[in-house]
Amino acid sequence: MARFDGKVAFVTAGATGIGFATARVLVEGGAKVMISSLSADEAKLVDAVAKIGDGVDFVACDVREDDQVDAAIAATVDRFGGLDLAFNCAGTGTYEAIREQSTQDFVENIETTLLGTYRCLRAEANIMAERGGGAIVNVSSIAASVTHPWMAGYCSAKAGVTMLTRCAADEFGEYGIRVNCVMPGAIQTPMASMLYDYEVSRQEFFRLMAIKRIGEPTDVATVAAFLLSDETAWVTGQAIAVDGGMTIGRGPDLAPLFREMAKGAG
Repeated sequence: MARFDGKVAFVTAGATGIGFATARVLVEGGAKVMISSLSADEAKLVDAVAKIGDGVDFVACDVREDDQVDAAIAATVDRFGGLDLAFNCAGTGTYEAIREQSTQDFVENIETTLLGTYRCLRAEANIMAERGGGAIVNVSSIAASVTHPWMAGYCSAKAGVTMLTRCAADEFGEYGIRVNCVMPGAIQTPMASMLYDYEVSRQEFFRLMAIKRIGEPTDVATVAAFLLSDETAWVTGQAIAVDGGMTIGRGPDLAPLFREMAKGAG
C-alpha cells in the first residue's frame, strides 16, 4: 500500500516549482491532489495536470481573497470526497532597502505570503477537524531565521509563517491535525531564479552552504511529503530547513590554521 493511498490533498502554487514537485510526489504516493494557482496561470495548471497524470485536478485560486480560498477547498472536497493533506506554497517576494520601500510593497509580502497561508490554513483545518484529523505543511523560508538585506518584507512574512505554523500546531492538536513547515534555501524555481542566475549571488550562497549546489524542487517536496505522511505521526509544530546546510550557523573556517599547527607539531 502506497503511503498516501486513500488520501486527498490540496496544494497551492501547484503549477510550477516546489508546489508542482510536491503535488507529483503526493500523486506518486497514491493521493488524489487538487492543485491551485492564479486564474492567469490556467495554461500552466493545465500543463501541470497533463505532466502529473491521473489523480490530479486544478482550480483557480487567489490566496489573497477569502472567498476564492474557501471555494477552492470546497471544490477539492466536491471533486475528491474530502481533504486529508494540504501544502501551502503560495507566496511572493519584493526586494528594496527599508528606507526606500513603500508601505504598499511591504504589505504585498504580508498579504500573499502570510495572510494567504493563514486563509488556506484556516479553511483546510475546518474541513479536517470535521473529518477527525489531517496534516498540513506550510512553506516558510530560511529567510524566516536569518536576515537578508533588502528583503525585509519577505523575511518578515516568512517569519510570520513559521510562527503561524507553531501556533496552529498548538491549537489543532486536539482535532488530530498536525501542522509543520519547510524552510527552503536557494531552490531552482521560476520565482527564485534571480537569486542564482547571477554569479555574484550564486557564489554568496555557495560560500554559506555545506553542500554547494542550488537545490531542486524535489529536495523540498520529498521533505514535505515525509511531514505529511503517517511516518511523522508524532511530529507537529516543527520548521525543517532544506537549504544545503546554509543555516547551520557556521563559525570561522580554522582548518588552515589547524593544518599549520599539525605540521609544526610533526
